[in-house]
This record gives sequence, structure tokens and C-alpha cells, in this order.
Amino acid sequence: MTEVLSQDEIDQLLTAISSGDTEAEEFRPVNDTRKIKIYDFKRPDKFSKEQMRTVSIMHETFARLTTTALSAQLRSMAHVHVASVDQLTYEEFIRSIPTPTTLAVINMDPLKGNAVLEIDPSVTFSIIDRLFGGTGQGTMVQRELTDIEASVMEGVIVRILANMREAWTQVIDLRPRLGQIETNPQFAQIVPPSEMVVLVTLETKVGEEEGMMNFCIPYITIEPIISKLSSQFWFSSVRRSSTTQYMGVLKEKLSTVDMDLVAEVGSLKLPVRDVLNLRAGDIIRLTDTRVGNPFTLSVGSRKKFWCQPGVVGNKVAVQILEKIEDINQDEFEELNADQEELYE
Repeated sequence: MTEVLSQDEIDQLLTAISSGDTEAEEFRPVNDTRKIKIYDFKRPDKFSKEQMRTVSIMHETFARLTTTALSAQLRSMAHVHVASVDQLTYEEFIRSIPTPTTLAVINMDPLKGNAVLEIDPSVTFSIIDRLFGGTGQGTMVQRELTDIEASVMEGVIVRILANMREAWTQVIDLRPRLGQIETNPQFAQIVPPSEMVVLVTLETKVGEEEGMMNFCIPYITIEPIISKLSSQFWFSSVRRSSTTQYMGVLKEKLSTVDMDLVAEVGSLKLPVRDVLNLRAGDIIRLTDTRVGNPFTLSVGSRKKFWCQPGVVGNKVAVQILEKIEDINQDEFEELNADQEELYE
């Protein structure tokens, strides 16, 4: 509780200070122990830590897919992994990248607006050199891409965007499309300089060359799905899609498995001695089956359908009448007896 001074105590303090007996510094208020968070209104944080983690998880998947795709296309060792995920202004991003560089403006359909994929020149020229039959060695000369080199990089970026679509599947059916390739960052003003963006930095290694790939997504582009960038939504959708995906794969694989179908005319119990005495031309009377009774059609070892015999062309066939529900053997024998009485 705060202690309230009386008027006499206040007068004594003022007198002591004015006479010089006591310094004013001795009466400084106690330091406030509350934590104060500095907030810059010019750079408001629009992404929560949880949303940033979700973006990082998504692009870890993208990095793994891109590693496989680049290694296969270049026929050389390539490695891509997420180095960091940050939020900053678009102006800060533009200032942080070299000039010239490879800037791919990407249409983020069905989201409104564009994003930017920036590939470091050392990585770009290493990829180009490898595709042109070289060892994958980059160049130390800072220059813009020629028309042929730009065309080659377009093909590489299109393949990378296919991986991005798959990585975003859990959140949205993204259909990224390459707009154009720029080499000067000043010509890639997709949003105002003060607009907040999320920047995914990917460390990339192609052969012996190392560099960065930066994927810049403006907040206004990703805003419609910002609520889906939560851990709860992400992991629940992963479980749903994984289950659906695995069920689809299982159904596809099982649909090609061969199964034996057996139409059973009837059955009869015989002593072993009678079986040993059977000869060609002998007639076996089936006591549990009568003329006109439906046959059972077994799939594997399970009786699944009632069917009736017939012919199709010059081949013997059966026509399925109805499905036998899952029943045990006792119930089946009882049902078979009822069928016999029905046809008598």
C-alpha cells in the first residue's frame, strides 16, 4: 500500500531540500519492475510467432522438394534448407539484396497480389553453368542475364514453383505462376515500400557454390489465409490430408490385386472310402442343393453374393442376384436351409 505523507512531513522535506541538507536525488521514485515492450508504429508486427513457425514448417517441406528437384535437374548435388523467417518492410528487403540479381515476380493465384523469389547471382550462374554442360562453377563478374540465360532460369523457376504448390497444399490450393524476371530490384515494386512482408531465407548450395534464395510474401497477399497459419489448423489438416492420401494410395494398389471368384454349386459330405471309389461317370447327388437354388459366389474365402448359373456366348457364366451380408457360418447354413424351403 502507498503511504500518504501528512502536510507537516511535506513541509519538512521541502525545508530540508531548500537548505541543502538533503539532495533531491535521494527521493527518486522506486524503479518500476514492469517489462516495457518497445513498439515501432512504422513497422507494426503483423505476424504472430505461431504464424511465423507455421510458415517456416511449410517452407521446410518446400526446401526438401526443391533439393530433390534441383539435384535431379542439374545431375549434381544440391542442398536447400530454411535459414530464417522474418518480417520486415518491403523497402528493407529491396535494400538487402544485390544489384543485379535474379528476381522472379510470382502471381499467387488464387490469392490477390504477387510475391518475389530472389536467387543469389552465385547460385544463378552456378545453375546456368551446370545446365550448359559445365562443372557448376559460378562467376565472379556481376552482370545481368542474357536472353538465353533468362530463358533457362525461367524453366528452373517454373519447376521450383511446382514444389511451392505442393508445400502449401495443407493451407490453400496455391497455383503460383511466373510473371516476369527482373534483374534490378527497383523494377520489382509489387507493394509500397512501407508494406510489411514475410521473408523466407533459404540457404542454397549447388556443387561448391553457396548463396541465398529469398522468398518474399507481402502481408496483403497472405492476409486472406492468415487465420489458417496456426499450429492447430496446420497439424489437423496434415492428419486429414495424410489419411486421405494414404487411403487413396491403398485403394489404388488394392484395385490391381487379383482375387479368386468361386461359384459353388453345392457341397456334400462323403466318407473317404466313397471318395476313393469314385470313377468317371459316377453321379453325386447334392443333398443340400436343389434345382433352381441360387449358387454362392465366394471372393477369396468369403461368401459374398447369391448368383444363378447361365451362359454368355459359348462360355459358362453366373449372374449376381444380391449381396450376402457379413454373417457367420451358422447363420449362413440357416439361410441356405431357408432358401431350400423357398424353392421346394
